[in-house]
Amino acid sequence: MPWRKGDYPESMKNMEERVRMKAVDIANALLKEGYEEGQAIAIATAQAKKWNQDHPETSPT
Repeated sequence: MPWRKGDYPESMKNMEERVRMKAVDIANALLKEGYEEGQAIAIATAQAKKWNQDHPETSPT
């Protein structure tokens, strides 16, 4: 089942919105590749957190 902005796994509810949306994108891609839902969520969550560390949000000056 693909997820979107207002409909995502319960385990992602406490994530910062920017990171959660990245995790949702990654999880949906993994589902398309045939991963099981639980596995896709776990991988996507870890990858989104790593992505957030590597791509900090910058504020305009």
